Amino acid sequence: MVASAHFGGAALDFLDLIRAAFLGVLQGLTEFLPVSSTAHLLIGAELIGYDDPGGVFTVMIQLGSILAVMWLYRQRIIDVITGLPTKPEARRFALMLFLSFLPAVGIGFFAADYVKTVLYESFIVIGWALVIGGAAMLLLERFAPKPVVTDAAETPIWRAVAVGFMQCIAMIPGVSRSGATIYGGLLLGLDRRAAAEFSFFLAMPTMVAAFIYDFIKVKDQIAPERIAEIAVGFVFAFIAAAIVVKPFLDFVTRIGFGPFAWYRIGLGALLLGGVYMGQLG
Repeated sequence: MVASAHFGGAALDFLDLIRAAFLGVLQGLTEFLPVSSTAHLLIGAELIGYDDPGGVFTVMIQLGSILAVMWLYRQRIIDVITGLPTKPEARRFALMLFLSFLPAVGIGFFAADYVKTVLYESFIVIGWALVIGGAAMLLLERFAPKPVVTDAAETPIWRAVAVGFMQCIAMIPGVSRSGATIYGGLLLGLDRRAAAEFSFFLAMPTMVAAFIYDFIKVKDQIAPERIAEIAVGFVFAFIAAAIVVKPFLDFVTRIGFGPFAWYRIGLGALLLGGVYMGQLG
């Protein structure tokens, strides 16, 4: 009886690790695509029955995605940091990111708790955000202004700050942080590749700050028995994000954002259908 119970517990633990790996891959694949990683994690956890009290698991595995994009752009980061004392272009790049990051700090400070305690509980909000965001992306693909910025690092500071304000819309689950910054970039005259790459640059300070803020709130809820799940999710999020970023840049440069827009609309419609038919809470 003891051996059977132990075996069953081990099987249950292994299943939890499989779920954690699945959600880690989902997080890493969707964090930097304009499809909303938050929406995919919430939907994925609901579908596989994964319980994440206090959002601890989600908070911790997001760090894997952050570190992946920082690793991919490590040379740029090193060049900026080492160049701050002597290179005007390094100081300008740092100032551009800092100023574009500030709107998220100010608005997030006041809105974060409401978003996470109210909007995150609503699959209707997520569904409509996916659909509306997809429609907006299709319109931008067709009617966006002629690009005047082809290098994300050379984005004029006023345009960068405006994109920073657009990023704040992504506090609504389903909008997508990547999507909101890309929409903003296209509207403000960045070409497709520059808009996507600027989104990656802005993600670094934004996501690190969000992780630190969330970690402080949940650190006392990290149960020892969940550490293995968190570690598995973290590793798979890192690997998946590292794999997807560069191909995504090449894809949108050649083809555009249309496929992601239609995917958002289709997923949002399915989600809303599930809610209205009583399949989702």
